[in-house]
Amino acid sequence: MSSEEQARLRLEIFAELELFIDARGGFASRDELTAFTLRGGLRIPLIDRNKGIRNPAEFDATLAIVSAGDKGRYNVYDDAIDRTSGLLYYSWAQGPLNAGDNRKLHVAFEQQVPIILFEKPLPNLYVPVFPVHVIDVLPERRQFVIDLDESGVRATTATTLDKRYVERLVKQRVHQPVFRARVLSAYNKRCAVCTLKYAELLDAAHIIADTDERGLPVVTNGMAMCKIHHAAYDQNFLGVSPDYVVHINERLLADRDGPMLQYGLQAMNGKPLELPARRDDRPDRDFLAERFATFAS
Repeated sequence: MSSEEQARLRLEIFAELELFIDARGGFASRDELTAFTLRGGLRIPLIDRNKGIRNPAEFDATLAIVSAGDKGRYNVYDDAIDRTSGLLYYSWAQGPLNAGDNRKLHVAFEQQVPIILFEKPLPNLYVPVFPVHVIDVLPERRQFVIDLDESGVRATTATTLDKRYVERLVKQRVHQPVFRARVLSAYNKRCAVCTLKYAELLDAAHIIADTDERGLPVVTNGMAMCKIHHAAYDQNFLGVSPDYVVHINERLLADRDGPMLQYGLQAMNGKPLELPARRDDRPDRDFLAERFATFAS
């Protein structure tokens, strides 16, 4: 396959992966990724069952890598990502740089070919970040340096970016998607208020806002909500008390409008929240109490 054909195939994979992941709530399982098939019928597994680097025979350069730096269920951040620079330091596979799995990842660096990064915050849960680029190789540390910024403005690790830009970059490309994946997984891809099960229409609602230093992207600071209930929660039209009961504010309860208001919001008043099966995944009651006080004021 020529380099031009490889580039077209890679872009086709990226485009179809975006649709594939959106339909699943922002994440996928190992079986789903190993069975990934393009609409034309070509099967291209996106991860390897036994390796962190995916090197399909069709490509001269690596297609995808898996980062499982976040080993614990409640670790807030992936410790392989430098949050001050927006760079991921990815360890070589066993063996030399110019052989085995490392060789094609080094080609991705040399040719600046975009690749897919799969964050693995939980067992059998993969969150894609793409495109990303390999911008450096550190032989003394046996690491590749992956730039999370898709703009391509940073050619080497020596290029520094504005701190606020980097913080926003890491938050938008890694922390928020991983937070959503963790929360939706905990709630079995259902809205905690109305049990809607269409993952494309579900968000991870923060209890303590992520603008607050306590608003960490952990499951206990989130609830899976459909977009209408998430918006209502953020605007304090809907509240959740510490005993896990849904409340609708008096203004909405007194109003008369169409079926969305009547059945989508008013009918939820007094309804028990649909909770995760794992007790450790359930919303923090202290956080709920603090947020509910704002709703009730």
